[in-house]
Amino acid sequence: MKYISTRGQVEPKGFIDTVLMGLADDGGLMIPEQIPVISPEELREWSTLSYVDLFLQIFARYVNDEIPAADLRELAERSYGNFRHPEVTPVKKISDSLYIMELFHGPTFAFKDVALQFMGELYSYMSRKNGDIIHILGATSGDTGAAAIQGVRGKEGIKICILHPHGKVSKVQELQMTTVDDSNVLNLSVKGNFDDCQKMIKDLFADLTFKKKYHLRAINSINFVRILAQTVYYFYAYFRAQDESGERKVNISVPSGNFGNIFSGFLARQMGLPINKLIIATNENNILERFVRTGEYQPGEFRSTHSPSMDIQVASNFERYLYYFLKEDAAKVSDYMNKLQTEGKIVLSQEDLEHVQRDFAAYGASNQDCLQSIIKYKNEYDYLLDPHTACGIAAYEQCSGPEEVCITLATAHPAKFDESIVLCEIEQEFPAPIQALFSMPQHQTIIDHDLNEVVRQLEAFYTR
Repeated sequence: MKYISTRGQVEPKGFIDTVLMGLADDGGLMIPEQIPVISPEELREWSTLSYVDLFLQIFARYVNDEIPAADLRELAERSYGNFRHPEVTPVKKISDSLYIMELFHGPTFAFKDVALQFMGELYSYMSRKNGDIIHILGATSGDTGAAAIQGVRGKEGIKICILHPHGKVSKVQELQMTTVDDSNVLNLSVKGNFDDCQKMIKDLFADLTFKKKYHLRAINSINFVRILAQTVYYFYAYFRAQDESGERKVNISVPSGNFGNIFSGFLARQMGLPINKLIIATNENNILERFVRTGEYQPGEFRSTHSPSMDIQVASNFERYLYYFLKEDAAKVSDYMNKLQTEGKIVLSQEDLEHVQRDFAAYGASNQDCLQSIIKYKNEYDYLLDPHTACGIAAYEQCSGPEEVCITLATAHPAKFDESIVLCEIEQEFPAPIQALFSMPQHQTIIDHDLNEVVRQLEAFYTR
């Protein structure tokens, strides 16, 4: 297995080199040269595996034996051994047509833990093996930062800097990042929105001299290993729901902002997992819904919503889907991305739009939709949704058919977004680790939206 760039200007790389590269050196995103296809017989064999064993089966198709099997198992067992549920990502039946997969049983109570606990262990493993210092750099709309910091805090040979939009994440998300006082962690709170933070990260990775000088590594979903680690729970979810769904088709509804989580589902389907509909659930920052409905991909006006982790207008992983949509033509991908840069939008033909609509359904939940879903499911099913999962539920109700089964991904514990829960006049009890955050001092540096200031902060951090 080799890995190539969506823009075609990078020599094929192995798995470890791909992980270390993060953003491709030509500005594209790294993808497998060929997606391995799992046979129906293998799928049946996989359907009864534990989460860790399923993880190992999937990763074995991608790592090229660059990590010995025993080492990979040790990394996986360490990554998922500290989750609060023995199944890692349990599936709960809510009604005859709805299941919820809970992805929030990791250390920071969000789905990002599923990939980032493994990435933290993997980077630490690479640092020990190669004797290199690794400088992890990322941007977050809330959950990635906390999960990434938790995955590498205190680890020798690794420093991590996370940018987050000042005042635009939930209080718990902010505290989970900024109450960490380890010397290898730097939190930069940027006066701007997530898209501003993300663009500065991409600009720094595109500066190949700076990237090489400081051994920059990516923790965002621009790094393919993030995508691959998330793919595992699509298989796990499908197998659990299929046990009870009989002959009904299985859909999966995915709260989506940066297109990474939904692309992991797309990758699972390309590997042979027979998901019926992949439903993109967005909020009022609904660029992805508009793309699926109209064929126009154009960032709009940024809106702050009750689901802040999805307050994103520029979806990084969209380029990966574009590559497969364009029949793996890297030159066309470059043309499309250049058009997006110069004209501010991409517009598809009617024929191409019909292709997209075969791949995805989509629904953009309003703030009111979000709150109403939280209230409804608490009252009718005694199940408390976080606001992102509530958007996924709203999309399920709009897009899943009466004879179909749907799994909605629960991407965070509701305690992380109590600002939304209190608007529903619902009181919740915080888990002890979250409650403890409110009495801890914070450590962050508030800066203007200024790339030069970010560089100055990084150079001081890396050289101390």
